[in-house]
Amino acid sequence: MSMLALNQFDDWSTAVPNWADLILGGKPPLPVLPLHDAYAEKALRIFKSLRNPDLDGFPTFGETCDEWVFALVRLIFGSYDPELKKRYLREFFVMIPKKNGKTAIAAAIIVTACILNTSPSAEFILIAPSIKLAQLAFGTASGIIERTDRIRPLFSEPRETTRTIKNLNPDIRSQIIIKAADTDIVTGAKNATILVDETHAFATKPAAKGVFVEIRGALSHPQNRHFLLQITTQSKKPPTGVFKAELKTARRVRDGQLRRPMLALIYELPADVVKDGGWKNEETWHFVNPHIGRSVDYDFLRDALETAEDDGPEALSLVASQHFNVEIGTAQGDDGWRAQIYWDKADTGPKTLDELIERSEVITFGVDGGGDDDLCGAVALGKEIDTGNLLAWCRAWCQPEVLKLRKSIAPALEGFEKDGDLIICKTPFQHVDDIVAIVTMLHETGKMPEENAVGVDIAGLPELQNELDLAGLGQPFLTGVGQGWQLQASIKSIPLRLKSGIMRHGGQPLFAWSVGNSKVELKRSNQYITKELAGAAKIDVVAGLLNASQLMLQNPVPSGGGLDDFLANVVVVA
Repeated sequence: MSMLALNQFDDWSTAVPNWADLILGGKPPLPVLPLHDAYAEKALRIFKSLRNPDLDGFPTFGETCDEWVFALVRLIFGSYDPELKKRYLREFFVMIPKKNGKTAIAAAIIVTACILNTSPSAEFILIAPSIKLAQLAFGTASGIIERTDRIRPLFSEPRETTRTIKNLNPDIRSQIIIKAADTDIVTGAKNATILVDETHAFATKPAAKGVFVEIRGALSHPQNRHFLLQITTQSKKPPTGVFKAELKTARRVRDGQLRRPMLALIYELPADVVKDGGWKNEETWHFVNPHIGRSVDYDFLRDALETAEDDGPEALSLVASQHFNVEIGTAQGDDGWRAQIYWDKADTGPKTLDELIERSEVITFGVDGGGDDDLCGAVALGKEIDTGNLLAWCRAWCQPEVLKLRKSIAPALEGFEKDGDLIICKTPFQHVDDIVAIVTMLHETGKMPEENAVGVDIAGLPELQNELDLAGLGQPFLTGVGQGWQLQASIKSIPLRLKSGIMRHGGQPLFAWSVGNSKVELKRSNQYITKELAGAAKIDVVAGLLNASQLMLQNPVPSGGGLDDFLANVVVVA
């Protein structure tokens, strides 16, 4: 790379390492870049002149938007050089709470881009996660055109059946298209600007990963004028899969840890402010709601917060994520397992199985699941030397077919595979072979009890039982654990142990996901956690934890030997 090119690259760095200071100073966390001002100003004039059809009197966006919106518009269009036909920034990621005009602003940017377009047969596609949201977005885009007299002659009558609006310039045929991810065929077009509305919801669709790959491939041409814009709120549940990956990339770019032709505008509070509910402080609300006083109302936020605190953890998590961009943890609702409430703060446990072995004086192991359409979850549970605290580590396996059969959770599973916590099996019984290897290794440490060391569902995993028998680790080392009401002791004790700080885990996202999926049903005086209650979401890891916990509640004693002897003779299985 030449020195000139290197200097250009440095000039277009979008890192904002002082983003927290800017947020707390009431300023948009954006970099200063060498924009092509004439083109940026032209785009901004068009954008400001468009009328918002969703507000009384149809005011212009110039009258209703705050400076952060204008800065974003200038950055999007000013990062393109119309003379060299070169785009310096190809992607924009915006995360901002609800009620800040997100969808209307997105539609106005799409209309602006279509007006400025000089590329024949170009498409300007807004992808909404559902048919309902696509209809709303289409209504906003067509309403902008209808209410803005100066641009109305440039476009055809909107076609509601296909949600398309054509640019009438005969020399430069182009069109605006609004697509719904749950009904329309969504692919990355080669000559298109793509706007994804609510990435956190779109990312749950089975095709999301492939669409992002296609879009990025199409944008890679050196003379491409188009861009990808994602505008989203925070996820309503702990981020997983594609959204987790997109958000992680955006934060790394913002923080200067990753260099990409991307700009990330993320309205979120620093972690030390969010900690212990600091986001509830009214004095912080305007930092992440830049349109407060315009489209966001203090009284509305107060009422929403007060109602949520009365309604419980699920409602509070929803308000935190949607109105304050707080990345929520595991807690999901009133019918959820109480362990969810305390799970995220108990993440100072072992990061690896080797660490759990080193820190533990005795270890039990629980396994659950393993069909070709299911996950197999396993948990090692150790009692810490000196403190007696419980330490938990998990792993899961699935057959490749699960990604096709369980499309709603496939993005999450792919993310857990990248984390190293989920293994997609290469053979039908790889999970059995891997578990036997782990159990054999744990047994050889001398830290497992002679009896009741490995717990499984009495009715499940006959292949595992056979293989452990062949390895000399059958009954009574392997034992069946009663399910349903017989898991009562662990279902009730684990939340208390987490709350009191005497149970820890390593913060594995797979573990948190499984705990978050766990719902409780009360039958008479007994609590049940079942796969039927979880539905498509999976709790096999939690089932493994409950099995391991039932054995640990028996106060087991290690068989002998010890880690030093083990390490002297055995290579630890990773």
